[in-house]
Amino acid sequence: MNDTQYFKGVAAIVFASLVWGTTGTAASLSANISAFSIGAFSMGGAGLLFILANLRKLLFYHKKFIENSKLVLFGGLSVAIYPLAFYSSMSFSGVAVGTIVSIASAPLFTVIFERFSGQASVSLRWWLSFILGVAGVSLLVIGKQHGNTSALISLNDQFGVILGCIAGLTYACYTCAIKRLIGHEIDSQTAMSGLFGLAALILLPAALVWGDNLFATVTNTAVSLYMVIVPMFCGYLLFSYGLKNVNASDATLITLLEPLIATLLAIGFLGERFSLVGLIGAVLLLISLLTNSIKQGKSLAYQAKKQFN
Repeated sequence: MNDTQYFKGVAAIVFASLVWGTTGTAASLSANISAFSIGAFSMGGAGLLFILANLRKLLFYHKKFIENSKLVLFGGLSVAIYPLAFYSSMSFSGVAVGTIVSIASAPLFTVIFERFSGQASVSLRWWLSFILGVAGVSLLVIGKQHGNTSALISLNDQFGVILGCIAGLTYACYTCAIKRLIGHEIDSQTAMSGLFGLAALILLPAALVWGDNLFATVTNTAVSLYMVIVPMFCGYLLFSYGLKNVNASDATLITLLEPLIATLLAIGFLGERFSLVGLIGAVLLLISLLTNSIKQGKSLAYQAKKQFN
């Protein structure tokens, strides 16, 4: 791999992280659209685009999808639940808290799945990362300012955190499902397209039933189309391209831009405010993610070194 390919891969992942970080702020610009509707339409629409873009490969691998139908159903349902929980979390607790909790909880559930399946053991470094993450989330939510005061955790914030954890759980579920499908000799982009396509069969009808205002105004229409085309479809395509040229540890570190961008946009454009306690919590949470990412990176580097020696 040459430097040009690596640079292009990094640029692709950076751009994907940037556009993912805009989803909460973009969704908040639309009027009279529920979080359920925007989540269903954005992920469902992206799923439809994935089907159209990878139809030939989906047909080629259709027997393998049938052979692993339970895994496909599990992954597809997880993809369908994820955006509903994610956008609802932001609706209850705000863009910054909803985004960070959703992203922070996903590594925890992924490690739990790997631990119970015997694929990984839990190290002291991971527990340190987990404790920092829990502390960070707690301080972030406590430090969110309500009006002119830094109130105790509100009921909306509690619902938002719970929904954010559900988003993190379902993200971990469909990520693990995609990894399992790749293990069954289905290439990564086709595996992703299959799960997203199945989710589209669930989400698009729901969006049509409950999303009356998705195209009610020019702004709503622009936001709806932006969510489908840019963050969901193009973002995931760019991320897939980046992974071909950038190792997994670098890619994980780069995607930490997403919660940072989401928080900055929430503060700058939506007027969300945090006390010093909340800002300390955000820093602890990013340290937690960084610690876990470094751990994964060292593990991957060690495995690669063993293979070449």
